[in-house]
Amino acid sequence: MANFKPSVPKGTRDFSPTEMVKRNYIFDTIKSVFKKYGYQEIQTPSMENLDTLTGKYGDEGDKLIFKILNSGEYLNEPKKKLFDFGAEENSARLVSLISEKALRYDLTVPFARYVVMHQNDISFPFKRFQVQPVWRADRPQKGRYREFYQCDADVVGSESLLNEAEFVLIYDEALRKLGLTNFTIKLNNRKILSGIAEIIGKPELIVDMTVAIDKLDKIGLDGVIKELLDRGFNDTDIDKLKPVILLEGSNEEKLRSLKQVLASSETGLKGIGEIEQIFGYVHQLSASGIGPSALNLQLDITLARGLNYYTGAIFEVKANNVSIGSIGGGGRYDDLTGMFGLKGLTGVGISFGADRIYDVLEELKLFPESTEETTKVLITNFDSEAEKFALPILAQLRAQNISAELYPASAKLKKQMSYADGKNIPYVILIGSEEIQSGLLTLKNMKSGDQEKLTINSIVEKLA
Repeated sequence: MANFKPSVPKGTRDFSPTEMVKRNYIFDTIKSVFKKYGYQEIQTPSMENLDTLTGKYGDEGDKLIFKILNSGEYLNEPKKKLFDFGAEENSARLVSLISEKALRYDLTVPFARYVVMHQNDISFPFKRFQVQPVWRADRPQKGRYREFYQCDADVVGSESLLNEAEFVLIYDEALRKLGLTNFTIKLNNRKILSGIAEIIGKPELIVDMTVAIDKLDKIGLDGVIKELLDRGFNDTDIDKLKPVILLEGSNEEKLRSLKQVLASSETGLKGIGEIEQIFGYVHQLSASGIGPSALNLQLDITLARGLNYYTGAIFEVKANNVSIGSIGGGGRYDDLTGMFGLKGLTGVGISFGADRIYDVLEELKLFPESTEETTKVLITNFDSEAEKFALPILAQLRAQNISAELYPASAKLKKQMSYADGKNIPYVILIGSEEIQSGLLTLKNMKSGDQEKLTINSIVEKLA
């Protein structure tokens, strides 16, 4: 067998035990906030039928779906004739012949499929959260992976904008629990964007407009203008769009300006009204002083997110003091389940980008010290007598929910201490002949180096 250098696919990663403790800290924190607001957990398969996913994310999104090859031999008779087509035909036909399944691109579309399939088993409005990996055939770069976890929460079957307001609070509370304070929750409404397209006389180019202006942070105003011109807008359109794209001031000032700009658009004014209602709910829910400040919650007219299924409010969250993209996003999607045969069921949801949040917490050194620990205490093992003496102690520690382990074989003290250091184990119990005779065990604090003689009951009390 030929030797080869082991590797993982680009855009994917292995996670060490230490990294997993930190990742689970993020997941558990976010899950706890979801549960606090009444959301329940579900899971869906890693793969979906390809036709479940295609057509839901726009042309650009569809290109990033990982397809799964069908099993079996494609060119055996009588299938071979199906592949007899000329080079002038595009690859879409080939894909349909060799791939019927795909890795999920996000958690929202599989959730919509889940709701339709289980509609007779769930109560509406249905509030669910989901923490699972997704896959995108994107170009890997800092903060962008091909395999990554999303932490989603959605509610379907409710038109109330109270849901949107609570999502603002969920973002704020979860991120603060993770130690983040310098972040911005951006809010917009696709109806406002539709209204803007209407007043410049190009309602049919709403998607082209939103895709372009959504890139403002990445390519700047000149880049957006060039892309708009390439997508069918003219100089007169650009002159009308510029003041809106560059809108500044407080949330209230922006809304006042938009009401004037969109005075002739019923759709645009409806979007403004929805934003005002969301702000009102947030203010009422934050009356006790708990909730996002004006600096953390901002109306951003350039926010579009480029996904075809958003129809109302749109969310995006960014950490302000790190060079990374958004760490969360979402929005309202009317009738997404209609694509699967269940008409008229509105929904709204958000997602936390757990992998990016991990990178942010790592860069800002915000992980608590407890996430560095894997085992609380190690018991040394010098010989068979010490091992026999240590086993009941090990059982007693674990019975008190103290994570503990016994070094698995007799070894020199230096080797056992190196093992404890390598696993960031904060305490070591030393058991030698003296400890066996007296019943007083030596507990060493690995960080300070201090040692003290204690009974096992005192050690349990100290470490519990």
